[in-house]
Amino acid sequence: MNALITGITGMVGSHLVDYLIENTEWNIYGFIRWNDRLDNLEHHFDRINKKDRIFLINGDLNDLPSVQSAINESEPDYVFHLAAQSYPKTSFRAPLETLQTNIIGTANLLESIGNYGNDNIVVHVCASSEIFGKVPKEKLPIDEECSVHPASPYAISKVGTDLLGRYYAEAFDIKIMTTRMFTHTGPRRGDVFSESTFAKQIAMIEAGLQEPTIYVGNLDSLRTYADVRDAVEAYFLLVTENPIGGEYYNIGGEYTCKIGDMLNYLISQSTVKNIKVEVDEDRLRPIDADLQVPNTEKFRKHTGWKPKYTFEETMNDLLEYWRNEIKKGRKFLNR
Repeated sequence: MNALITGITGMVGSHLVDYLIENTEWNIYGFIRWNDRLDNLEHHFDRINKKDRIFLINGDLNDLPSVQSAINESEPDYVFHLAAQSYPKTSFRAPLETLQTNIIGTANLLESIGNYGNDNIVVHVCASSEIFGKVPKEKLPIDEECSVHPASPYAISKVGTDLLGRYYAEAFDIKIMTTRMFTHTGPRRGDVFSESTFAKQIAMIEAGLQEPTIYVGNLDSLRTYADVRDAVEAYFLLVTENPIGGEYYNIGGEYTCKIGDMLNYLISQSTVKNIKVEVDEDRLRPIDADLQVPNTEKFRKHTGWKPKYTFEETMNDLLEYWRNEIKKGRKFLNR
């Protein structure tokens, strides 16, 4: 079996590689841009150099011929479409790039899959819980039929991603499933996301690289946290447990709290006491999706999936990840 992963160099993509290497005998093809950082795949460099089950294909989602070439070369039985401009705050400054990559890039991929002509191919299109945006409290927890009210250009682009997946499934009879993954984190999480920048700043404070002040944005948003290692198992089950083309699922964890409570937990795990917290206006979004609590019953019933990692395990591992990164002598912005 062959699997093609777009976004293989990201947190989720690299953890999916870990999961597939450990739990399957599949060959894994990663679709990357020539200038992608490969740090998250460093522990697989030996395999990649030896062409042992992991292969990297250069291209760009915005370049249709390169996408078609990647499909033809990898001959996938499974496709995990994880690549995106995935940071909501950046999308306010670069809305056109966000829309181009996340909508047109997805269309290029699905068009190429359709042209490839494998009737048995199974495709996962990763949308986002951000599509739901501003949700009234009375609609919590959010189920799949909740109306969308996107609160950023990123969220708008993911509405497009979601609908494209469903359109290609229904119009061309391709086995495509779409997921709306709620907050998921853990080791290798990008440092522009709240829990990861908090953990990184704590690690920098512990190493004497930052004054004992953590800079934050909106701490009142409500989030339900899942571990990335649980997320990739969910994605595997999505494509292997009776996949149904055109279906769409909410996936998320079990632990819900405000961002401020998550920050307090991370601070409680620090070796430095009396850390201060200061709001940085640059970290605030113009509009926020502030109630992100999922109803995941549909996906759990279909696949039997259930999260294994606790909130505390996830946050501790994230903090330890940043401590180890800083021990390597790497320098980071305190963004």
